[in-house]
Amino acid sequence: MFVYFILLIYNVLYNNTFLQMSLIKRFTGYSNTPALWKSNSIQELNQFNIPLNKNDEPKPSFTNVHLRLGKLVEQFVFLQLEAQQSIQMIAKNLQIIQDKITIGELDCVFKYLQDYIHLEIVYKFYLYDDEFSENELDNWIGPNRKDSLRFKLDKLKNKQLPLLDHATTKEILNDLSLCHQDISSKVLFKAQLFIPKNCAGMVFEKINNECVIGYYMGMAEFKKRTNCEFYMPNKLDWLIEPHKGVEWLSLGDFMPCLALEISQSRSPLCWIKTPDGKLEKIFVVFWR
Repeated sequence: MFVYFILLIYNVLYNNTFLQMSLIKRFTGYSNTPALWKSNSIQELNQFNIPLNKNDEPKPSFTNVHLRLGKLVEQFVFLQLEAQQSIQMIAKNLQIIQDKITIGELDCVFKYLQDYIHLEIVYKFYLYDDEFSENELDNWIGPNRKDSLRFKLDKLKNKQLPLLDHATTKEILNDLSLCHQDISSKVLFKAQLFIPKNCAGMVFEKINNECVIGYYMGMAEFKKRTNCEFYMPNKLDWLIEPHKGVEWLSLGDFMPCLALEISQSRSPLCWIKTPDGKLEKIFVVFWR
């Protein structure tokens, strides 16, 4: 009984330590992801740059391991905002409810120095489909082709940010002793971008080229990587920068896992370790 109790404690401590390490890696991956655009605005959407002090970077602690990726990123943003002495958080995930129906949510409202900010948080993975159109912004799509940068920009501009001016929002803000006219809306829009090999070296005019971190390819091209090793991270670990401390598989052992994803019209993110030890982050897509 005593040995069982010791093993139970060990397993709990080990699991919590592992989860904490994973959380830190995810936070680091989020934190190191650049904003999708810098000083210039896109569609009149202005980025808010968190005034980070790298010498006092906050450390995430174990919370809910079942959060979706978008919600996990929100928690990381809140952590960074609340760590800054120049920022006073007022509301997080502020539900706007009218006649018992939720019509939207403000990700957060805070005071930065003397300014009041309504911030919408976005973290995306986009692939550049050079065959889609001649418009650069229209060509950034989600891995499964169910999302796009254009769709998200339009949604932010026409639905999410204007929610600040809704009559119900004004009433809720008034209860917080705030006037909506004193609040400016901004976005924190980060992204990891992937391009086809034929676009290597291409310079994009509209977005921050530092966000381009890897390639994507179809199955035919992927199968040529015969001398490499592979790993498929879970969705939350898409944030993480590839590292060698995982269980790598040969192409033969990896293919059944990949084929299952492709057969279900999913484009998984994969890590590749080349024979010389170089690590790559790619998407294998079902549609190319």
